[in-house]
Amino acid sequence: MPIVTLTTDFGWKDEFVGVLKGVLYGIAPGVTVVDLTHGISPQNIREGGYALWRGFSFFPAGTIHVYVVDPGVGTERRPLAARMGGHYFVGPDNGLLTPIIAQLEGDRPAPEYLHLNKSSYWLPKISGTFHGRDIFSPVAAHLASGVPFKDLGTPIHDPIRIEFSRPVKTPSGWQAHVTVIDQFGNLTTDLPAGAIRNRKAVRFRIHEAWINGVLDSYGYAAAGELVAVVDSEDYIELARVNGSAAQSLNAKSGDIVEVILTG
Repeated sequence: MPIVTLTTDFGWKDEFVGVLKGVLYGIAPGVTVVDLTHGISPQNIREGGYALWRGFSFFPAGTIHVYVVDPGVGTERRPLAARMGGHYFVGPDNGLLTPIIAQLEGDRPAPEYLHLNKSSYWLPKISGTFHGRDIFSPVAAHLASGVPFKDLGTPIHDPIRIEFSRPVKTPSGWQAHVTVIDQFGNLTTDLPAGAIRNRKAVRFRIHEAWINGVLDSYGYAAAGELVAVVDSEDYIELARVNGSAAQSLNAKSGDIVEVILTG
């Protein structure tokens, strides 16, 4: 039986994550459930999109990824299932899958999308506020139990896409943007490390702070220093050694990072 991952903005205070798992186990008792993250900022679709995009490929083919960051719950937004890159995705059609679609849309076989409109694969009673429990977890459990993907809904070809930031070329280098702020307060940007040829001949400015060069890791600077490193996904990250760059710089997702190539 395949793995099911969960990506939500539910946190751990309430019973919501446990309920998702209860539904999964009730329909597919042998399923393995993995918490990818429940720490997405409330209603932050882009943050959820980055988290799922950065994490999904480390799971085996056939994994089912349930994502519930759903500010449109109970409205006319469609429940969605996707099959692409050897993985399955189940959640709201709200653009969260945009980075994964962009990465995989040229793959063969081509990605497939379903409008999840077959209520026989849902819970009997549907609330207006908890489709993670009532629709997405049941659909994922049925899929894990062997129900064919095509039986879960009606094919569609227009999943919602939303804008995710991209670095902009400038005369002096790049204008990048903060995309992910992790538990440590590190600031991942949308600038691929490959955009910088000489890692010693570059300067970064965020707000009024300047950082010179790109280090191999945090340990090559003293505690408290602001540094730039290459993160685990090969993007430029700004960090404060043994501290929080986000807190000390009052940084937030979307902030501009000026990148000046000096050689």
